[in-house]
Amino acid sequence: MEYDVILVSGEKYFDHPLCGMAILKRLLEKYDYTVGVIEMPSGEKDIARLGKPKLFFGVSSGAMDSMIRNYTPLNRKREKDEKLNYTQEIPDRAVIVYSWWIKRQFPESIIVLGGIEASLRRFTHYDYWDNKLRKSILLESGANLLVYGNGEKQILDIASRLKNHRDLFGILGTCIVSNNIPPRFTELPSHEQTSISKEKFCDMQNLFSNNKNLAEKYSKNSYVLQFKSPKYSSKDLDEYYELPFTREINSNELKGFEFSIVTHRGCIGNCNFCSLSLLSGDKIISRSEESIIREVEKMMKMPHFKGNIDDLGGPSANMYGMDCHACEGECISCPKLNRSHSRLVKLMKKLRNLKGIKKVFVRSGIRYDLVNDDYLKELVKHHVSGKLKIAPEHVNKDVLELMNKSHGNLGKFIEDFNKLDCGELAFYFMVGHPGTSMLESQELADKITRLRNAESVQLFTPTPMTISTCMYYTGLNPKTKKKIYVPYSFREKKEQKRILGLKRFE
Repeated sequence: MEYDVILVSGEKYFDHPLCGMAILKRLLEKYDYTVGVIEMPSGEKDIARLGKPKLFFGVSSGAMDSMIRNYTPLNRKREKDEKLNYTQEIPDRAVIVYSWWIKRQFPESIIVLGGIEASLRRFTHYDYWDNKLRKSILLESGANLLVYGNGEKQILDIASRLKNHRDLFGILGTCIVSNNIPPRFTELPSHEQTSISKEKFCDMQNLFSNNKNLAEKYSKNSYVLQFKSPKYSSKDLDEYYELPFTREINSNELKGFEFSIVTHRGCIGNCNFCSLSLLSGDKIISRSEESIIREVEKMMKMPHFKGNIDDLGGPSANMYGMDCHACEGECISCPKLNRSHSRLVKLMKKLRNLKGIKKVFVRSGIRYDLVNDDYLKELVKHHVSGKLKIAPEHVNKDVLELMNKSHGNLGKFIEDFNKLDCGELAFYFMVGHPGTSMLESQELADKITRLRNAESVQLFTPTPMTISTCMYYTGLNPKTKKKIYVPYSFREKKEQKRILGLKRFE
């Protein structure tokens, strides 16, 4: 069979709305395209097993960056750590490797990059594993086009254009190499400028946005262009998540999320160490209540459904209903943001009262700084199994400001939660972030001794395109250009984690 599109992924494919590739496959099929999938190819023979597609290859490392997957935060191969029991199944820099394999097997094929690994390397970026700046992944891979963020609208436009023999220039939500800059584009500092000036790298970081047309110069006649993201709506999300998935999951790691429901996309948190705002966007797009209920009703008809919804939420479960597109400002600090949780509480009550539903769990984690009393009561009394996850990340005021996590009052939230007497909290913290010295780590350690259930302490890993990574590389706060302390040595990073006095985190 000759497919219209062949999707290549660095993770196992499962026909479920939690799998981004499954959404794209089902959506393309809805519009009468034939789609083949090659999962976790181990070499060029695997890449070639479905032949050449009529339209294009879509290439992704999957839901996780291949370097994050293959290396620890201390830049050690995970497969060499006996404690981790990890077997490397995808190559380092999988998107580039897969693209090279395709180009050798099918030199004339169109290659479209997508997913987190490609999205966050669309411009010059600091690479923690090489400890240097690298060029756009478009140039390193030799691909024709890059889709950043969520790609449903883009992939349909790409397929339609190629089917009708039209060029790929100007598709919203994509990046392409061009020999000039069109009008109404914001020019970033060039690759050469950022390579010799850390201040210029900060300037570039401050200009990043999915809502702008951006251009970066690499040579006299070579630019990487970003066309601003298309606008997604609640209606779009309803269509995508109601596609006819079988919901079958062939992964033991994800089996517990078989009956999960995605309620919204985007994140208004804008944490400096997180890439979500440059992936799913910095505005919330909520599905309609009717669509979510229809999805639940379909699940209830499945023979092995036992009455429990595994998870109801998104990147932060309690951001559902906080949609606002009035401006391009930061929502979380806006006094006009609707923090009532009224839509979400109404939805949660409706779902748990459906006949045949035993329990609706919320396991996605919440933003405690957005919580109000009505939501908290509904959540802890009816939707939490065991522990409620929250991520304060740190306790030092200056570090929290550098993380953009200084919102809210942790002490008051803990007090309000304990008054309900309905379970326990699970805390997630981070060490090694720019601005964190041994002094701040000791402050965190002192706090942890007074808290129960510090579930996880992760070591900051600089990932491409985040503000915190810019701080790590430059030693500067990109917004102020003031110098900040950065723990660079592996010895200090390990010591910051060790000082917390929790053996299971070592």
